[in-house]
Order: sequence, then structure tokens, then C-alpha cells
Amino acid sequence: MRSFKGAFAGVGVISAFVNIMTLTGTVYMLEVYDRVLPSKSVPTLIALSLLIVVLFLMQGALEFIRGRILSNIGASLDETFGSRVYAAILRLPLVTKPGGDGLQPLRDLDQVRAFLGSAGPTALFDLPWMPLYLIIAFAFHFWIGMTALIGSALLIAITLTAERLTKGPARESTTLLATRNALTESTRRNAEVIRAMGMSRRLGARWIDTHLNHLDANLRASDIAGGLGSLSRTLRMLLQSLVLGVGAYLAIKQEVSPGAIIACSVLLSRSLQPVELSVAHWKPFLSARQSWARLNMLLTQLPEESEPMLLPEPRVGLRVENISVVPPGDRRLIVQDVSFAVGAGQGLGVIGPSASGKSSLIRAITGVWPVVRGSIRLDGAALDQWSAEQLGRHVGYLPQDIELFDGTVAENISRFDSEPNPEAVIEAATQAGVHDMILRLANGYETKLGDGAVALSAGQRQRVGLARALYGKPFLVVLDEPNSNLDAAGEEALANAMTGVRARGGIVIVVAHRPSALGAVDQVLVMNEGRMQAFGPKEEVFEKYVRRGPPVPAPAKLKAVGEGQG
Repeated sequence: MRSFKGAFAGVGVISAFVNIMTLTGTVYMLEVYDRVLPSKSVPTLIALSLLIVVLFLMQGALEFIRGRILSNIGASLDETFGSRVYAAILRLPLVTKPGGDGLQPLRDLDQVRAFLGSAGPTALFDLPWMPLYLIIAFAFHFWIGMTALIGSALLIAITLTAERLTKGPARESTTLLATRNALTESTRRNAEVIRAMGMSRRLGARWIDTHLNHLDANLRASDIAGGLGSLSRTLRMLLQSLVLGVGAYLAIKQEVSPGAIIACSVLLSRSLQPVELSVAHWKPFLSARQSWARLNMLLTQLPEESEPMLLPEPRVGLRVENISVVPPGDRRLIVQDVSFAVGAGQGLGVIGPSASGKSSLIRAITGVWPVVRGSIRLDGAALDQWSAEQLGRHVGYLPQDIELFDGTVAENISRFDSEPNPEAVIEAATQAGVHDMILRLANGYETKLGDGAVALSAGQRQRVGLARALYGKPFLVVLDEPNSNLDAAGEEALANAMTGVRARGGIVIVVAHRPSALGAVDQVLVMNEGRMQAFGPKEEVFEKYVRRGPPVPAPAKLKAVGEGQG
């Protein structure tokens, strides 16, 4: 925010002129009642009227400029931090346990921008000028000033009460809103499963329960803010009438002029307006403040990544040195003390039972998850010596769950490159065996897939994802269960693609349960319970470990374990 201090200083200066010009109506009333009416001077009335027209037009222009500056500050803030917030949304699931509404940071930024463009900040800039109006009220008469002072104190007390009473419900409402949105997105993405298994009513009941709790918290916050806002407006109108009464009494006693009665009423209305606006906009202000605090914590937790020195393209090999891996937001080691090396032109198959740490291992190898111990090196350089963009050019990754994005087939294959190479796109599609299928689509490579690419079958999405992994001839290609949705032709294309990567001097790592995916590899790594059980040439590992089965613990040891558990 320090980068906008000049703009805020400008808003403060403009607010000074606006609040001084606000006295125009008060002075006009005073002059009309105390000078024009007793003298019955029409030229004086016309001159005063023309003067206030000019002053009010200037005041309106300054208020417009002030609002425009605040709106521009909000837009500039969004423009400055929008990309960082988006990057943080992408990085957050990789460093913390997923939960809640993943888009909350973006909504927080929208909340801050919307508040800066509303009337709320102008009220905050006008509040410091209340003492000026009170001093002028005291200048008219002590009791007029005391009436204004007591009224101002009451309105400030209402504002502080609004702060104390709305903080809890507003925070609860935001939390429940994030939970509701996360549940909505989860059910939307799994609509087929929910429909097929008859889960709609049960999940609908859970959604309604969360939604009603959110509405209840939001309604409580709105009721408090609305009730206190109505109270402040009622109090302000009452104070205006009281000032008229006090002024009339003082005029009867000939302690003030008749013009001062009306002038003080107008002056009091203007002096209390910022407080009333503050109460009316307190809920948006509180929401914006909470959003600001969350954004500040998020961007502190995920500072902007520096761009390291550009390293040469890897050509030699991959070395994994005694690594251990922990899932984001967890403390449990799911991969422990794994070490191996794969050279250029080699293929590695990673096998093992479910939950043995295979997918977690390759997430670490691709740089998606950081390692808590050990290191992973490409040509001797640890992965943290590369930026995500630099490393991504040398890595092709096909996860188990294929996600294609809203865009054309060519854009998805080219990884949304701003200047894609058409020849490279077609080459990657050909290697993945999906070129002919793409040509049969309505618009070929320019076919729009839409969110999730639901128009394609699971096998087609998997092969387009494989083409995306092969785009740009990356040195390291990592495939997690790449044949889970493939038919015989697809498996043949997969084997050819893996052979092609090895033939050009790249490395292929494939996680598989089906042996057909391991035909193009020459090395095998066996995982079990997060630890490496065997590593070496495929035939040797299959002969010593896979075909014979893992070593069976001695019966005595099993008995001891069983007794201990009992």
C-alpha cells in the first residue's frame, strides 16, 4: 500500500477542500437570514446564489475526482497483485492440505477492490474533519456546540458497537461461505457419480445445512449493521431537531441570530454524515479488512518466487539422493530414503502395491512436492535451482487424473504457449497416436474442448494429455498410470511414444500396475510402504523380486507382532 501513498495523500488534500466547501450551505443560510432578509437586497441574494452555484459545482467535481482516484487505487491494487494472488492459488495446494474454498483469495481481492470503490473510504477521510464542524458550532454558542458534541459521541459509540458486534458473525459467515462454495464445486465436478449412485438428496441436505448456517450468520451480521445504521440515522435526525430547538431558545433569549438556527442545523447534519456513512458501510469495511488480513497472510506465506539463473538444458541424467517426502500440510513421511539414478536414454518403471508411495515419489521428481530430506538432481543441479517455468520446459508429466482446460486442442497440447510451434504440436500428437483422432473432430486442432473436455472419452483425454507431456521434446517424461483408460491401440501408441523418448536421449519414468506399460523400460523400481524394495535392470528385478514375491517375515516375528498388538 505504500506505493499508493501519493494517491492517498491526494485524496486527503481533496477531502480537505471538499469539507471546507461543505460549509458553503451553512454560510449561505446565515447570510440569507441575517443579511439578505433584513436588508431586502435582491442583488445581494443573486450574487450569493451565483457564488454558491459555483462552489457547489466545484465541490461535486472534487467529490467525483476523489471517488475516481479511490476506484483507480482499487483497480491498480488488483492489477498489481492479481497475478500474485493467482500464482498463490496455484501454489497453495502444493504447500498446504487442501480445504475450504480454493478461490477465496481471489474473492478477497475483489472484496478489497470493491470497498475502495465504494463510499466507505470517503467517509473515513471525512471523519477527521468532525472537530472543525464542532469548533464552528461552539463558535455560534456553547450549548449548540455541546449538543453537537454529545450527538457525535453517541454516533461514535454506535460505530464502535458495530465493530464489536459484527466481527464474529462476519468472520463466521465468510468461513461458512468458503465451505459451501467448496462443497458446491466438489459436487459439480462429480455430478455423474452423484447421479448414478443416488447421492443427490444426501449431499443436497448437507449443502442446504451449510447454506442455511451461512445465511444465518450473514443475517445476524446484516441485522446488527442495519439496526445500528437505522439507529444512527434516527439519532442524526433527532439531533438536527434538537439543535433547532436549542437554537430557537437561544434566539428567543437573543443570544444567537435567527440565521444561526438554520445554519447550525445544516452544519450538524454535515458533521454527523461521515459517522452515519461509516456505520452504514461498516459491514463491507469489516469484510474488506478481513480479506486484507487473509491476503496479507497468504502473500507472506507464499512470497513471490525469484527467478534463478538460467541453466543449460539437461542431457545427462536424473539422480535421486536419499529423499523423503511429506504430503503438503502433513507431517507423515510417505516416501523414505529412496535413492537411484537414471541416465539419458533409459526408461524406469515404478511398481508396487497401492499406497506404496509411487505417485508421491514422482510428484517429488517432477518438482510438484518438495522433499524434506535429500535432493533430486538433473545433470547435477538440484530442482530448487530451477524456477517452475524453466523446469517445466524440460519435464513432461501425465498424472492419473487428466485435466484438460477450456481452450482448443492445440492450446492444450502446446501447454497454452503464447507462440506455439504448429509442427511441434502435430509431432507430439503423432507420437501419442492421437493425430488422426484429432483430425476427425469438428474443427480438428482448433476444436474447443470446454471446461473438463467432457466431449472426449477418458481414453481420448488421456492420449491428449500424453501429447501435452511430449510437447517440446522434454528431457524427463513422467507418466502415472498412463494406460489406465487405453485400449490395445492406445497402449501400442504409448509404448511407441516411450521408445521414441528414449531414442532421442530422454528419460521415461512410468508408474504402472499393468505389465503392458513396462515393455519400453529397462529399469524397474519396486516400492512398498514408502520405501524402495528393489532397483535395477528389469529382468533381474522381475526374476528376484516380482516373480518370486517379496520376502516373507519369519513366523516368530509375526507372532511377536501379533502379541504386541493384542
